[in-house]
Amino acid sequence: SLHVCGAPMRLFSWGWDLETKSRKRILIGREAVLGLIRQRYETKGDTRMGELIDYDFGGTTYEGYLAKPSGGPAPLVLVGHAWGGQGDFERKAADELAGKGYAAVAADVYGKGIRGSSPEENEKLMTPLVSDRAELQSRLAAALNAGLDRDGVNGKAAALGFCFGGLCVLDMARAGQAVQGVASFHGLLGGADNLPSPKISAKVLALHGWDDPMATPENVMEFSKEMTSAEADWQLYAYGGTSHAFTNPEAQDAANGMQYRADITRRAWAACDDLLAEVLA
Repeated sequence: SLHVCGAPMRLFSWGWDLETKSRKRILIGREAVLGLIRQRYETKGDTRMGELIDYDFGGTTYEGYLAKPSGGPAPLVLVGHAWGGQGDFERKAADELAGKGYAAVAADVYGKGIRGSSPEENEKLMTPLVSDRAELQSRLAAALNAGLDRDGVNGKAAALGFCFGGLCVLDMARAGQAVQGVASFHGLLGGADNLPSPKISAKVLALHGWDDPMATPENVMEFSKEMTSAEADWQLYAYGGTSHAFTNPEAQDAANGMQYRADITRRAWAACDDLLAEVLA
């Protein structure tokens, strides 16, 4: 999460250290933070290809976004959202996936109409689910089932996610959900407390900026050990000189660990496209 501290407009990132179960503080530039907020909450015009869909789980209504290609039934790709909730960024990704021939559902793990509009609100929404991975996994399964139940979906599925959404899709693999593959873009990598020794059948792809302060080299090594122990078919692309949020054009603070990289975004999507073609053929 982000917290205003000390001098005016000094902003810090409180990131989860999933190994020590404590928070770590990282200075984040003002413009990078405000840019990330703007990307999610400014109106960019209604150019969407898909539609909003409601689904119920545990007495709560959730609101996904479903985009489908023209033609016959297609495999499904779930898109996991970042900490502020499902927004334009995730819906755009779903639209682009539909353009590639997939049905895509942008998930919602917070509830219909529940979105963060500030760093403090984002933290309050995300923290309970990072702390309760079983609940998070259940909400993800509900989103996946909502997509699979729609007309125009052929029953095969994969998942991808960004930042918090990267952690989400890794947990879908850990929990043995009905996905053939998952791709995490600059996601948190720490294992789930409720699944200390998972056996993973889904193919796993982690797309990681080596300089990401939210997922340190030590975290990467622990992740590699977890995936090997889980007997997973896994890959990790570590991009040198690349930090957190590298797919986000509004991330513009390299000195403090958040920087968009168009070249790395292109490479990462190429790797993800290759995975999707392999597991959803």
